Amino acid sequence: MSERIFLSPPHMNGREINFINEAFDTNWIAPFGPNLTGFENDMSKYLGINKSLALSSGTAAMHLALMYVGVQKDDVVFCSDLTFAGSCNPAVYIGAKLVFIDSDYETFNMSPVALEKAFEKYEKLGKLPKAVIIVDLYGNPANFDELLPICESYGVTVIEDAAEALGAEYKGKKCGTFGKINILSFNGNKVITTSGGGMACSEDTQAIEKMHFWANQSKEPVNYYLHKEVGYNYRMSNISAGIGRGQMLTLDERVSQRRFVNEYYKKELGDLPIKFSPETVGAVSSCWLSVITIDEGISVSPDDVIEALEKENIESRRVWNPMHCHPVFADCDYINSGEIDVGIDVFNRGVCLPSGSSLSEEELQHIVKVVRAVFGK
Repeated sequence: MSERIFLSPPHMNGREINFINEAFDTNWIAPFGPNLTGFENDMSKYLGINKSLALSSGTAAMHLALMYVGVQKDDVVFCSDLTFAGSCNPAVYIGAKLVFIDSDYETFNMSPVALEKAFEKYEKLGKLPKAVIIVDLYGNPANFDELLPICESYGVTVIEDAAEALGAEYKGKKCGTFGKINILSFNGNKVITTSGGGMACSEDTQAIEKMHFWANQSKEPVNYYLHKEVGYNYRMSNISAGIGRGQMLTLDERVSQRRFVNEYYKKELGDLPIKFSPETVGAVSSCWLSVITIDEGISVSPDDVIEALEKENIESRRVWNPMHCHPVFADCDYINSGEIDVGIDVFNRGVCLPSGSSLSEEELQHIVKVVRAVFGK
């Protein structure tokens, strides 16, 4: 096949252009307008949550969320270790002290055992965290039934990073609704996209209003420019929001398509010495990316799979490198649940396969053929 197969490309449905044309026809080009409020309202209705705020990125949403829950310089923030840097970089912007919490094999998400261990350690130090950032990795919901009560018992606020999990559910409740404030991303490779952008969602109206104020340069409501607080240029544009409104029309279909891709891989690769990333008990993953881990003791490495796919013009990637392994976070504390570093083990053996909702059956067959050949099948 000559055309490149991407890991997770944008998947347009053709209806996005109607909202974009409406913005041009009505001259709503500035970062305000009907698409922006419409996208926010559409998302709030979909999630079953009170208010949403469309922003320039999920990272911006995380930054404002941490500010709102009161994180300041030198405060402690717990964060999932196996994630993308956008989950934790905003804590560094503020000057907070990050503590990374390892995963478990049952979910690949934050380990309740490691979280409890971290709380016990930092309670003894008299430095309980100001917030806990729980990530829904690769679209799979975290084990909220165990994680949330731990945070509640210590009186610490949860921020859910559902950037990879829009459309996923945990025990009938949508991801993006489990925290005090919840973060979404619409980057070009996500389940739905606005080309870039993100969103903060919350039941707390005051939280969204305050973050809206900060995101609009903290302009005071007077008839001249007056600033009493530092602000940010974090609002999403009305044009980008129009793309989002169009994408929302087929969100559930996109999730179904990604779940189909995941099931296809399980069926066609199930006899290989690999395991697929888990789906949390009681959850419905969005399967943003389909992840395999190669069994221990097998001579095939993740790079072998990636290189074989690349030779066929197929994009794949390694699993996220755990945050505590990055030089920039070398001074941060890290807590695991026992003798095994689960995140490191998953990173060492994991590969993300092409997972886009637009993959054709022919493309899937070709991917499977290449992967099977690497294992001599």
